[in-house]
Amino acid sequence: MSMLKIKKGDTVKVIAGKDKDTEGKVLSVDVKNHKVVVEGVNVVTKHTKPSQANPNGGIVQKEAPIDISNVMLVFKGKATRVGFKMDGDKKVRVAKSTGDVID
Repeated sequence: MSMLKIKKGDTVKVIAGKDKDTEGKVLSVDVKNHKVVVEGVNVVTKHTKPSQANPNGGIVQKEAPIDISNVMLVFKGKATRVGFKMDGDKKVRVAKSTGDVID
Protein backbone atom coordinates (compact mmCIF):
# COMPACT_ATOMS: atom_id res chain seq x y z
CA MET A 1 0.00 0.00 0.00
CA SER A 2 1.43 3.35 -0.99
CA MET A 3 1.29 6.38 1.29
CA LEU A 4 -0.96 9.07 -0.17
CA LYS A 5 -0.49 12.76 0.52
CA ILE A 6 -4.21 13.53 0.85
CA LYS A 7 -6.31 12.27 3.78
CA LYS A 8 -10.00 12.23 4.63
CA GLY A 9 -11.02 15.57 6.15
CA ASP A 10 -8.35 17.64 4.34
CA THR A 11 -9.36 20.77 2.46
CA VAL A 12 -8.23 20.54 -1.16
CA LYS A 13 -8.33 22.67 -4.30
CA VAL A 14 -9.15 21.16 -7.70
CA ILE A 15 -6.39 22.04 -10.18
CA ALA A 16 -7.75 20.35 -13.34
CA GLY A 17 -11.06 19.45 -14.96
CA LYS A 18 -14.50 21.03 -15.12
CA ASP A 19 -14.45 22.03 -11.44
CA LYS A 20 -11.03 23.73 -11.58
CA ASP A 21 -10.30 26.25 -8.77
CA THR A 22 -13.06 24.78 -6.56
CA GLU A 23 -12.21 24.07 -2.93
CA GLY A 24 -13.84 21.42 -0.78
CA LYS A 25 -13.39 18.90 2.00
CA VAL A 26 -12.28 15.34 1.21
CA LEU A 27 -15.12 12.93 2.07
CA SER A 28 -13.30 9.68 1.20
CA VAL A 29 -10.04 8.41 -0.28
CA ASP A 30 -9.72 5.28 -2.45
CA VAL A 31 -6.10 4.24 -1.98
CA LYS A 32 -6.21 1.37 -4.46
CA ASN A 33 -7.51 3.41 -7.41
CA HIS A 34 -5.94 6.78 -6.40
CA LYS A 35 -9.32 8.55 -6.31
CA VAL A 36 -10.86 11.04 -3.88
CA VAL A 37 -14.43 12.22 -3.32
CA VAL A 38 -14.56 15.96 -2.62
CA GLU A 39 -17.60 17.76 -1.21
CA GLY A 40 -19.42 19.73 -3.94
CA VAL A 41 -17.01 18.69 -6.71
CA ASN A 42 -17.79 16.48 -9.74
CA VAL A 43 -21.49 16.30 -8.90
CA VAL A 44 -23.34 13.80 -11.10
CA THR A 45 -27.03 13.02 -11.53
CA LYS A 46 -27.94 9.45 -10.63
CA HIS A 47 -31.32 7.82 -11.33
CA THR A 48 -32.31 5.48 -8.50
CA LYS A 49 -34.91 2.73 -8.48
CA PRO A 50 -37.38 2.59 -5.61
CA SER A 51 -36.01 0.59 -2.68
CA GLN A 52 -36.72 -0.06 1.00
CA ALA A 53 -34.56 2.93 2.02
CA ASN A 54 -35.87 5.24 -0.73
CA PRO A 55 -39.46 4.17 -1.57
CA ASN A 56 -40.01 6.83 -4.25
CA GLY A 57 -36.73 6.46 -6.13
CA GLY A 58 -36.02 9.41 -8.40
CA ILE A 59 -33.08 11.58 -9.39
CA VAL A 60 -30.25 12.08 -6.88
CA GLN A 61 -27.32 14.51 -7.02
CA LYS A 62 -24.13 12.80 -5.83
CA GLU A 63 -20.39 13.50 -5.76
CA ALA A 64 -18.34 11.19 -7.99
CA PRO A 65 -14.66 10.35 -7.41
CA ILE A 66 -11.92 12.31 -9.18
CA ASP A 67 -8.27 11.40 -9.61
CA ILE A 68 -6.02 12.34 -6.71
CA SER A 69 -3.56 13.98 -9.12
CA ASN A 70 -6.20 16.63 -9.90
CA VAL A 71 -6.36 17.98 -6.34
CA MET A 72 -3.89 19.96 -4.24
CA LEU A 73 -3.87 20.32 -0.45
CA VAL A 74 -4.84 23.74 0.93
CA PHE A 75 -2.71 24.75 3.93
CA LYS A 76 -3.19 28.15 5.61
CA GLY A 77 -5.41 29.30 2.72
CA LYS A 78 -2.88 28.46 0.01
CA ALA A 79 -2.60 25.40 -2.25
CA THR A 80 0.69 23.61 -1.66
CA ARG A 81 2.53 20.46 -2.60
CA VAL A 82 3.07 17.91 0.15
CA GLY A 83 6.22 16.11 1.20
CA PHE A 84 7.21 13.83 4.04
CA LYS A 85 9.93 14.02 6.67
CA MET A 86 10.82 12.21 9.85
CA ASP A 87 9.96 14.04 13.08
CA GLY A 88 11.83 11.94 15.62
CA ASP A 89 10.60 8.43 14.89
CA LYS A 90 7.31 9.59 13.33
CA LYS A 91 6.69 10.30 9.63
CA VAL A 92 4.84 13.62 9.14
CA ARG A 93 3.45 15.57 6.19
CA VAL A 94 5.20 18.84 5.34
CA ALA A 95 4.02 21.77 3.20
CA LYS A 96 6.57 22.28 0.43
CA SER A 97 5.83 26.02 0.11
CA THR A 98 6.53 26.90 3.76
CA GLY A 99 8.22 23.85 5.26
CA ASP A 100 5.62 23.74 8.07
CA VAL A 101 4.41 20.42 9.50
CA ILE A 102 0.81 19.78 8.45
CA ASP A 103 -0.11 17.12 11.01
